Amino acid sequence: QVQLVESGGGLVQAGGSLRLSCVASGRTISSYNMGWFRQAPGKDREFVAAFSRSSGNTYYSDSVKGRFTISRDNAKNTVYLQMNSLKPEDTAVYYCAADRVVTTTTRYNYWGQGTQVTVSS
Repeated sequence: QVQLVESGGGLVQAGGSLRLSCVASGRTISSYNMGWFRQAPGKDREFVAAFSRSSGNTYYSDSVKGRFTISRDNAKNTVYLQMNSLKPEDTAVYYCAADRVVTTTTRYNYWGQGTQVTVSS
């Protein structure tokens, strides 16, 4: 079983940047597909970005493609989400997730507690 802890959220102006971190413990992240999701108030949780453990491919939602980058540091057992050119509509709680099978759906087995990102206009 893997435990996930996110950090790096905060308040930023539109056009700014943030980098979220997700530190894993209990298992190495190389054993899992790793994903980032977000949930805004009153909305369903949605896929943001993911990293496939088998292919090494990365996946992004259309709404963040070209602005966000997912990466990982196996030595630190950490996954990152670099967010640039932030928009007010990016405001949400951001969650890190791990699973051995799924990649872009919300059916991940393991989730962090989330970190709040607020983008002001």
